Amino acid sequence: MTDAADTRDGAGSGRSARTVLTLIGIGLFAGFLSGLFGVGGGIVIVPALVLLAGYNQRLAAGTSLAAIVPTATVGVISYATSGAVLWLPALVLAAAAVVGAQIGTSLAPRIPQRILQWGFVVFLVAVIVSLFLVIPSRDGVFEITVVSGIGLVVLGMITGTLSGLLGVGGGIIVVPMLVLLFGVSDLAAKGTSLLMMIPTALSGTVGNLRNKNVDIVAALLIGGAACTTTALGAWLSKSIDPMTGNIVFAVFLLAVGARMALQALRNRY
Repeated sequence: MTDAADTRDGAGSGRSARTVLTLIGIGLFAGFLSGLFGVGGGIVIVPALVLLAGYNQRLAAGTSLAAIVPTATVGVISYATSGAVLWLPALVLAAAAVVGAQIGTSLAPRIPQRILQWGFVVFLVAVIVSLFLVIPSRDGVFEITVVSGIGLVVLGMITGTLSGLLGVGGGIIVVPMLVLLFGVSDLAAKGTSLLMMIPTALSGTVGNLRNKNVDIVAALLIGGAACTTTALGAWLSKSIDPMTGNIVFAVFLLAVGARMALQALRNRY
């Protein structure tokens, strides 16, 4: 058992070696998944901090968001070296997601959490099925038009709203939607998703710091460790063919959906 008392208040003093190693281990795993799938890693970091390090949900979420900033930055650099980042679309998505997050946060108290969770599980199942129907082309080119620009704004708003409602990262929504709806290559979708997360995570982290809702030392440990494996995940993503990438991503989404379904079942009691 880790030093729950130390980690809950985020003081950063008196951490045992076991606690430090736990945080580093969380970062290593989250960073690899971030690079491999183009996600922020919060879907791993938050429950791991709660279950393994004794954090409460709010502090875990705030610490995770701070750790995502360096993690996503390294991921973007890794994908950008091969031209797999759509810079302007990422900024459009980020701006819309910030607005959507405010909507989601305001709606959260009015909608039963269990209904939201089951709805998201159904959405993930639909995405998983579609991943086996559409194989992304790595030669796909995305062009900004009025229609695609409006589509990006809508996608960003939906992503931000779901993030505000469920606390899920944008990557598990943005990556498959860019591939399925916009014809973006799987690599460009992942690189763009990671870039989109940086301003969003920075904005959220500033607010969390003001509210003293971030364990800064833990965020540095997790984020620093994640940076060492993010590039590895990105390299592996580039090394596997698109169909294999779809299968691996589908398995990841299945795990996320299973976790969400378990939470929804627990909310019944």
